[in-house]
Amino acid sequence: MPGTNLTREEAQRRARLLTVDAYEVDLDLSGAQEGGDAEGSGHGTFRSATTVRFDSAEAGADTFIDLVAPAVHEVRLNGEALDAAEVFKDSRIALTGLRAGRNELRVVADCAYTNTGEGLHRFVDPVDQQAYLYTQFEVPDARRVYASFEQPDLKATFQFTVKAPEGWTVISNSPTPEPSDNIWRFEPTPRISTYITALIAGPYHSVHSTYEKDGRTVPLGIYCRPSLAEHLDADEIFAVTRQGFDWFQEKFDYAYPFEKYDQLFVPEFNAGAMENAGAVTIRDQYVFRSKVTDAAYEVRAETILHELAHMWFGDLVTMEWWNDLWLNESFATYTSIACQAYAPGSKWPHSWTTFANSMKTWAYRQDQLPSTHPIMAEINDLDDVLVNFDGITYAKGASVLKQLVAYVGMDEFFQGVQAYFKAHAYGNTRLSDLLGALEETSGRDLKTWSKKWLETAGINILRPEIEVDAQGVITSFAVKQEAPALPAGAKGEPVLRPHRIAVGAYELAGGKLVRTERIELDVDGELTAVPQLVGKARPAVILLNDDDLSYAKVRLDEESLKTVTEHLGDFTESLPRALSWASAWDMTRDGELATRDYLSLVLSGIGKESDIGVVQSLHRQVKLALDLYAAPDWRETGLATWTTAALEQLRAAEPGSDHQLAWARAFAASARTDEQLDLLQGLLEGTEEISGLAVDTELRWALVQRLAATGRADEKAIAAELDRDKTSAGERYAAAARAARPTAEAKADAWASVVESDQLPNSLQESFIGGFVQTDQRELLAPYTAKYFAAVKDVWNSRSHEMAQQIAVGLYPALQVSQETLDATDAWLASAEPSAALRRLMTESRAGIERALKAQKADAAA
Repeated sequence: MPGTNLTREEAQRRARLLTVDAYEVDLDLSGAQEGGDAEGSGHGTFRSATTVRFDSAEAGADTFIDLVAPAVHEVRLNGEALDAAEVFKDSRIALTGLRAGRNELRVVADCAYTNTGEGLHRFVDPVDQQAYLYTQFEVPDARRVYASFEQPDLKATFQFTVKAPEGWTVISNSPTPEPSDNIWRFEPTPRISTYITALIAGPYHSVHSTYEKDGRTVPLGIYCRPSLAEHLDADEIFAVTRQGFDWFQEKFDYAYPFEKYDQLFVPEFNAGAMENAGAVTIRDQYVFRSKVTDAAYEVRAETILHELAHMWFGDLVTMEWWNDLWLNESFATYTSIACQAYAPGSKWPHSWTTFANSMKTWAYRQDQLPSTHPIMAEINDLDDVLVNFDGITYAKGASVLKQLVAYVGMDEFFQGVQAYFKAHAYGNTRLSDLLGALEETSGRDLKTWSKKWLETAGINILRPEIEVDAQGVITSFAVKQEAPALPAGAKGEPVLRPHRIAVGAYELAGGKLVRTERIELDVDGELTAVPQLVGKARPAVILLNDDDLSYAKVRLDEESLKTVTEHLGDFTESLPRALSWASAWDMTRDGELATRDYLSLVLSGIGKESDIGVVQSLHRQVKLALDLYAAPDWRETGLATWTTAALEQLRAAEPGSDHQLAWARAFAASARTDEQLDLLQGLLEGTEEISGLAVDTELRWALVQRLAATGRADEKAIAAELDRDKTSAGERYAAAARAARPTAEAKADAWASVVESDQLPNSLQESFIGGFVQTDQRELLAPYTAKYFAAVKDVWNSRSHEMAQQIAVGLYPALQVSQETLDATDAWLASAEPSAALRRLMTESRAGIERALKAQKADAAA
């Protein structure tokens, strides 16, 4: 949206001038059930009245406050009425002639409900026809609900007063008060940033408990819509939450900093969750309606712990500006996974396997795009940060924090964190504040480490250099480090970095690969000798970066690779298996391993893989490799081989097991022959049965979607399934199934709904896009390449960020892997003059085509 950007320079100027004391925000949501019209506000809007008290360092100075609103009725500065038509422009209210010292501003406006998951989102549940509201403010959307100085370093207290419909509940950062005449008056918050304030309102179902420690009681609440209440496993969620409270308070040596802790499962949420202080919002797909594998519970638990960690790192102590967003997210990611790995009684002590298998592969993928950037990215304005919630910010950052912990020591790391929280509570910081605290506790000089790890882009490759004598005894061993050239278009130069790694030696014993030795050392420069292995018999496998301490691509020597290829499923521990799987996937993406050879490797080892998260990742990766990286003339052969194997594994799996469910979904996703599709139809209709497999609501939709995509399920069949599941989830699945049908009419309808109209809410738009893009329908989708490039800039300029990004990324012709698609992209980039954010997304998508062409060539040559 034009006029909604804010530069770092503007924010710094405003921060030098202002100290914000307090906000009083009065919202009239009484018309929310009908969609607006509350006491004079227009349809689709609500009345917002904000009083903000702040100090100015200078007399007569000018500044501005942020507001995105259809109408402003009153602006009053220090008692003087200003002409709203004159001072409100480009989502800003100009404030001139400030007093030195205390100023008071009052703004009354009509703000708009949204259906995009930004600002105050309004959703009507098809089950009970009730409206449900929640706010989502990160990065810059508090200004869609109240006038605010929208930057993280202008902290203040916030006192919310909300008028809501009869029978509703209102939740905010402060404890929920008893309403009087449907008016909810909350106590002021501690000093926090605008982006972590929150309001959630509606006839939500709730379950309550407490966390008790050292004589203090923290009220806990879990909320969801009544239509999901039967599926809410509150005891399980409370158990994970209490485990997090115990572990974080011990490690941080700082009591939970807010008065209560509510977790609210809300509809149509764009992200996984949001760390609003004391009122965390979480996507309600995490309230599982059907059977899911343990991997889904593990991911949900990590999300819960990630947001809880933010209460300290992010909410109590907050970044000064968005260039330290990475530290905010990386810290929460690292500590949530560490909590799962190390907290007493954790159900997921193997969480570092999941991290290696999912988060790190995301990081490695992102770090090889033309848009790769240092972890500490240059964030010049809000547009920069909005596209920076990426694999570098979350996954590479967390990987490097894990490396930092190995480098300084875990005890020393948390001692530094404890000092950091005590020094900066309720304030704002920069990276240097944390590094300074860690230098104090560890005695390590982190300036060089920081410069090489945080201020440069790219991935290092670590290779073993081994020499053995005629008897198989190691005579020389070293770790060779390489710094490959950065992707074309990326800024910066490749660098060698200091790595703290473990080297693992593995031997075959009774058909299993068992670790017999582990050496931990610092690797720096191009070649690092490992004398500890010299004079010892060469083991069957030597694994660099064992235990996954560092962030680097790892290659195996020829003999280790041969053993691993034959015995990948035979490692006794899950983490070295995951590292080996990840290395094979990385080689496939790089065109070093042919897709057909990757498929053979997976099929030879996946049957022995006990970690269900790894199994499900392999399912996704094999399907992606076959769809994008296989030579086109072999692709159908590969897909047929994979689908046949998936059905064999499904029939062989233990009845009722997670593996059975995972294989059922993998089979359903690629079923292609008449016989295979007949089986899907039979499972759906109940005429076929696989012992132990519950064909429940979610699995039924997976079957319907594949049958729709292959022309087996028509509109009547989709409507019948929706009639069985008249929920918002059912509406999403039906939309995807309709868009998936293999007809020109279905594609045209889906395209028109998403691109030519802007009426879809975020979740339905996402479903239409997901259904529209079917890997078996390349020819049907080919005409949309030109349509995409003709429409994407206007879409970007006219939609909100979340909605525009869904379309720009989701509808890019990623399946049209050809030089022609590269040429079309280049022509568009040369002529369209896109914003920096849209240019970045486009070059990332283009890089996917380039990589696929290279991988297809490698596969064809195999």
